Amino acid sequence: MAWTVTVSAKARKGIDKLPEAARKALALLMKDMEAGGPVRGDWPNYGKLGNRRHHCHIKKGQPTYVVVWEEVSGRVRLIEVTYVGSHEKAPY
Repeated sequence: MAWTVTVSAKARKGIDKLPEAARKALALLMKDMEAGGPVRGDWPNYGKLGNRRHHCHIKKGQPTYVVVWEEVSGRVRLIEVTYVGSHEKAPY
């Protein structure tokens, strides 16, 4: 069964500021999450940030861009991307 991936308003603002390569990487990450769920150990610097929060890097170098997402509790298989932006400002 597939997962549904949503993007918060704050994360949507971060997406608007990303370079094109990072946007493409984010789109691939979201497709991977839809197909395989929130645990993405096959992505660079993936890590759990708690019980239901996760993050990974979508672009390395200067600056490094990261994505933070969380599993929304309930019966529906729902993932919400809560942050997209630079590593320096990431909420972890």
